Amino acid sequence: MTKHRQVSVKTTLNIRGRLISLDKPVVMGIINSTPDSFYAGSRANGVAGAVAKAGEMLAEGAVFLDVGGYSTRPGAAEISEAEEMARVVPVIKAIRKEFPQALISIDTFRASVAREAVMAGALMINDITAGGDPGMFPLVKETGLPYIMMHMRGPVSRMMENLKYANLILEITRYFLARLHQLRQMDITTEVIIDPGFGFSKTLAQNYEILKNLTYFEALEAPLLVGVSRKSMIYKVLGTTADDALIGTSVINFAALEKGARILRVHDVKEAIDTIKIFNKLNG
Repeated sequence: MTKHRQVSVKTTLNIRGRLISLDKPVVMGIINSTPDSFYAGSRANGVAGAVAKAGEMLAEGAVFLDVGGYSTRPGAAEISEAEEMARVVPVIKAIRKEFPQALISIDTFRASVAREAVMAGALMINDITAGGDPGMFPLVKETGLPYIMMHMRGPVSRMMENLKYANLILEITRYFLARLHQLRQMDITTEVIIDPGFGFSKTLAQNYEILKNLTYFEALEAPLLVGVSRKSMIYKVLGTTADDALIGTSVINFAALEKGARILRVHDVKEAIDTIKIFNKLNG
């Protein structure tokens, strides 16, 4: 725990009786079962490619693997629930078979896809719409699995159309407070992880405003996940592309760790682990 922290944030996740400590930051590796994700290096080449990538990430130190089958980059084509399931379910089953202890997260905003993924072996739900699908919260209650909720505005296809905020940090906080209250009203006691949603319904300047004020979200008393890996908020500043944004990603990740991030969601696990090692040494 860094010395600046004043709020008590839960640092242990209970995943069906398996306790995962977040006392020190951990890494979530991204496995994209999509043909059009914004960073080509993250795309798994079929089920075998996804299993190979999972093995590599686990060997490098990833605690979680986040499997997604729906590209949320601006302009990406919409796909049916059936197609999304066809992309992620075989991958999750194959990873679980090869690596039975792997902690797999399903990256989806559709409750039906999340349900099938959990049945296939996923142990966490990562929802970029924070309950936009009316069936998601009941599913979270039913499964009791840790739930990642992210901030964004509007449907996925129109998330970049409403970028005006009177007070960015306050509005994001209220967004999460409303959803946390809704979970409590439904008697849902599952463990929640907060993701402020870098790049989703945010301008370049707003992304950096969030980064500067990450510690504010500790008031929500939930672990903080940061997903900035190779995003445009990095490569636009550098005047490059996602392919050349690895060093910038490490810099942003270190800044996020300094401000309380507990989980780094990344394409490049080894480099994120190295970043955490330096951070831990500095704060040891």
